[in-house]
Amino acid sequence: MRVLVVEDHEELAETVAGGLRREGMAVDVVLDGATALERAEINAYDVVVLDRDLPGLHGDRVCRALVAAGSRARVLMLTASGTVADRVAGLRIGADDYLPKPFAFTELVARIRALGRRAQPALPPVLVRGELRLDPARRTASRAGRRLTLTPKEFAVLELLLAAQGAVVSAEQLLERAWDDAADPFSQTVKVTVSRLRRKLGEPPLIETVERAGYRL
Repeated sequence: MRVLVVEDHEELAETVAGGLRREGMAVDVVLDGATALERAEINAYDVVVLDRDLPGLHGDRVCRALVAAGSRARVLMLTASGTVADRVAGLRIGADDYLPKPFAFTELVARIRALGRRAQPALPPVLVRGELRLDPARRTASRAGRRLTLTPKEFAVLELLLAAQGAVVSAEQLLERAWDDAADPFSQTVKVTVSRLRRKLGEPPLIETVERAGYRL
């Protein structure tokens, strides 16, 4: 899952982003609304965590612009005001969910995951293909009953390949979906991660390299 955190309080933004990355998400952080719209034009986000009370370009205007542009990203609006009127106003302008500050981080994660599922085609809660079994909610994966110990990026790549249901997933798609803007598009990051994942999955090999196209399970 790829998430954009839009929050002008830099310390809070980085704290939220760090926690979400530990949950296996690819997270970009911006501190103002104008930059948020620029990033949303470039990257395909699943969820935008949007502070409503942004200086300059207000969060309401950012939300309206995302909706008007046809963005498929789901918007989770954050605000210091948690009145019913504020929640209704946020939902009316196109937000998909609304969470008042202060919030419990576990609730934030649960809401982001729920919105992320809505941003993607419907998939079963547990992804299974042959001997492989992956549970995104519990962050567990196994092959033939053997528990796999995966890094967050390895888990994300495996989840994307399983979700493709046998279709080829390009290296560019993997980089866009499993990494954030800090990733170097000209590096061997995807290739190295897939190679490590292959070793951990064991024999016989499960990930096929499709020449000049990408990878598939």
